[in-house]
Amino acid sequence: MAAKFIGGGCSWRRFSRNLDKRAAASSRVLLFSVRSSHSMDDMDTVYKQLGLFSLKKKIKDVVLKAEMLAPDALELEEEQWIKQEETLRYCDLWDDPTKSDEIFLKLAARAKAVDTLKDLKYKAEEAKLIIQLDEMDAIDYSLFEQAYDSSLDVSRSLHHYEMSKLLSDQYDSEGACMVIKSGAHDTKSQMWTEQVVSMYIKWAEKLGQNARVAETLRNRNGVSSATIEFEFEFAYGYLLGERGVHRLITSSTTSEVSSASVEIIPLFLRASPDFEVKDEDLVVTYPAKENNKLAEQMVRIQHLPSGITVESSGERNRFANRIKALNRLKAKLLVIAKEQKVSDVYKINGKNIVEPWRVEETRRYVSKGQKMVVDLKTGLEILDLKSVLDGNIGPLLGAHIGMRRSIDAI
Repeated sequence: MAAKFIGGGCSWRRFSRNLDKRAAASSRVLLFSVRSSHSMDDMDTVYKQLGLFSLKKKIKDVVLKAEMLAPDALELEEEQWIKQEETLRYCDLWDDPTKSDEIFLKLAARAKAVDTLKDLKYKAEEAKLIIQLDEMDAIDYSLFEQAYDSSLDVSRSLHHYEMSKLLSDQYDSEGACMVIKSGAHDTKSQMWTEQVVSMYIKWAEKLGQNARVAETLRNRNGVSSATIEFEFEFAYGYLLGERGVHRLITSSTTSEVSSASVEIIPLFLRASPDFEVKDEDLVVTYPAKENNKLAEQMVRIQHLPSGITVESSGERNRFANRIKALNRLKAKLLVIAKEQKVSDVYKINGKNIVEPWRVEETRRYVSKGQKMVVDLKTGLEILDLKSVLDGNIGPLLGAHIGMRRSIDAI
């Protein structure tokens, strides 16, 4: 049976509603006690007390979670860090440069995890201290706001650390380049494509991360294609499950369906792929010469052995777009080589490459009747279409990550 999440799929929403009910009950008591005086100062005190109650509860929950996870996690990360340093000490860096680079990257990642956990522990202790001072009536409301800000930082750091442990596959820690294309040239499909683009941008904004629409191909109907670059760690691991076809169902009849395909490739944050693609295997064209509606600087590259075609038009000139398109081609070849389980991109079988619009359907968004979102890969249903389109796709991404990990464990 498919799992169902009501109200956006987030358990914290249910918690918030329960918290609001308790706060409302408290407010009736407090308001009754000051109503006879009609003093604005007294009313301000009431509202601040209600706010403090809510903040205190949320801060305590985050601090408790941090205290349960951070000490053991920090100890483990520090032990692994020491072991990796010892490995590096006895490793001949000149013998195997590739292995040395791999060790350095792992060591840097471990050091970053240690720093994150130390900062997380410090902020959790700071928030806890403020709560303790409150019990002695030694602080004011502004300090509570500071404690709440610290708790938000702790919550984000905890989430990021937990995800970094789950997203351990090759390329998971990289940024992501997402190419979204309309499934048809009609107005409804292209308007739907624009909504899908907006959904992913809003998701990144809610995370406080950087995502930019690098390229957009528009016409009078809407958006026919768009490329989003997510320039933050683990974006590829988060979004990999989004690959495929996303359909909007606007009626009970199958004829009223709009679709958009989503393709995901790594956006390398540290260094570009270090292999070369032969010039004779490439056909470079400039589509704007044939269609004056396209950006003049657009570059399209076709890779003859695989049949893959990539484009770039978001840079200032054709030279920069050619470099960007070539990097996208390399990233795509690496992903395909991994999918086909071949050790070299030159061993890729072009006949076995599956394009995004031919992948099984990823998700359905139903806008009539019971407005809901159904994820076809995981079976997850969310009974709040608006929330999902507003960027609250965390439960959907989490379900995909969990499914990937369970498959890997088999």
